[in-house]
Formats: sequence, C-alpha cells, structure tokens
Amino acid sequence: MESTGNRTLGSSGIDVSALGFGCWAIGGEWSAPDGQPLGWGKVDDEESVRAVRRALDLGVTFFDTADAYGTGHSERMLARALGKRRADVVVATKWGNVVDEERRLLTGSDDSPAYARRALTASLRRLGTDWIDLYQLHLSDADPERAAELRDTCEEFVREGLIRAYGWSTDDPGRAAVFAAGEHCASVQHRLNVLQDAPELVALCEESGLASINRSPLAMGLLTGRHGAGRALEAGDIRNAPPAWLQGFTGEGADPAWLARVDALKEILTSGGRTLAQGALAWLWARSPRTVPIPGFRSVAQAEENAGAIAKGPLTSAQSTEVDGVLGR
Repeated sequence: MESTGNRTLGSSGIDVSALGFGCWAIGGEWSAPDGQPLGWGKVDDEESVRAVRRALDLGVTFFDTADAYGTGHSERMLARALGKRRADVVVATKWGNVVDEERRLLTGSDDSPAYARRALTASLRRLGTDWIDLYQLHLSDADPERAAELRDTCEEFVREGLIRAYGWSTDDPGRAAVFAAGEHCASVQHRLNVLQDAPELVALCEESGLASINRSPLAMGLLTGRHGAGRALEAGDIRNAPPAWLQGFTGEGADPAWLARVDALKEILTSGGRTLAQGALAWLWARSPRTVPIPGFRSVAQAEENAGAIAKGPLTSAQSTEVDGVLGR
C-alpha cells in the first residue's frame, strides 16, 4: 500500500506531514455572549498534552490552532505540549476574532491591520515562540478589499521574520483568490470531507499552487462512527446547539439522513483494514495531492487512530469513483 508521504504548504518550502492535527477541541469550553457553545465540551489538559506528544512520536509535524480556541487556551496547551520540540514542527494559528480570556467569551471581530499585529504579538507570547509558520485570517466572510490590506500586512510580517507564510480560512473561492495573489500565501483552509466536497476550492489550490488545509475532515465526528441518531451531546459542545453553518447535527444528536450516507460509504472507507475515520482521511489524500486534513482530537486514542491513517495511504482512484457513485455525485 502506498504511503502518503509528506506535503508542502504551497510554494513556501515548508514541509508537513500529510496529516495535521486540529487543536480546536483541546481549547476546552468557550462561548458566544448569548451562551451558544463554541467549544467541544470539557477537556482534560493532561490528556491533551499526552495526545500532542503521542502525535509527534507517530510522525505528525503539523498543528493548527487559533487564538480564539478556548480564548487562548488551545495555544497555551500546544506550547506546553511541544516544549523543546517547537523547532521540529510546523505551527499554524489564526486571527480576526476578538475574545475575552477571563470570561472565555467571543466578543466580536476586528479586520484592521493594527489588530492583526496585536493579535500576532499575543499569539507568539501564548505559543512561547519567536515565529509562526502559517498565519491565517479566521474571518471567513471578511471584506475582500480589507483582506487585500491584510494580505499586505502579512507580507510585512514575513519580511520581519515573525511568520513564514500565511493563508485564509474561508469557504469562498473568490475571497480565497484575494489572498492567493500574495507572494507568501501558502494555503486556503476550508471545509472538505467525503460528504461535503469543495471542487472550486480544490481547483483554486491546484491552479494557484496552494495547500488545501481541510477542516472538518471527519464531518465534525460523523465520520468516526461514534455518533448514533438521537444521542445528545454534552451541554458545552457546539454540536449540541449547532449554528447554521454546522450541518449534520440537529441539536438532538447526529442527523439520521447524514448517518445513512455514512453507512452507505462504510464498506469502501473501511477497506484495507482501515477504521471509518482512517478511510475518510484516505479519501481526502486521494482527492488531490494538495490536501492536508486536520482532524481534531481530545485523547491519546484519537491521536493514535488518526495518525494510523498515514501508513495506510490514500484510497485508489477506483474507490474514489465508487464513493462518488454511492453519493450520486
């Protein structure tokens, strides 16, 4: 079976493992002012640290976080877990959301260049590092003209040695193209999983030579096989009160129609001794040589399962075609 090997973030020369780890969940609980949960529920910090270190031992070299996750807690946990191994890994974080760290609240957003610099300074401090490898705009629907200014601000950060490359976390190809015009733009972070393809964004990444960093690669957990219909999640979990953009959950657990699609794919995705989650990651690697999925994790067991997908490699093109047939694409 073919191994997935490493991937490069755009033309930056930054090599990463084909699998990254998303650090949203290890930020713990935080919320919007109206009480809407924005985290994945309670978290055990000691287990988070063990999980990051286990991922490192298994060859994962790319970790994606954001200043907003747990209102700074995710960045601090990642710094603690990496310790002296900071230079061995590629760290990506994001800016644009404004949070109240004391009250663990999202309080707004700020798309000004001045705020980008303040946010970067704060992230560098929390991450305990002198540089960030990949700095990403976290405001998916920011104004494109303002985004062009922020792209220029990021170029300044590169010249100053504060960041190595930058990208935008957005599901809008037109917006992503604004950042793609920048010399040191290396990536677009966007939703992509076997249930939710994003052909325009994948095409943009391939044409512009950018990495396609895939958030929700396991469809917020639906592709792990651990969510039954009608099984509610804990109170502090965003999936328990899903905002409009979060599809596949109803507030009473997983959506039965989505679970039926997962079930229809199970035989293909679990081929070659893979777990369902490993098969979902294998589909992403087969989708394009540019993809870098970043599944979330909260335990050593999840870290081991996700990292175990690397050795099993991508699905074959025949299997990818079969997936499209099952989903009627």
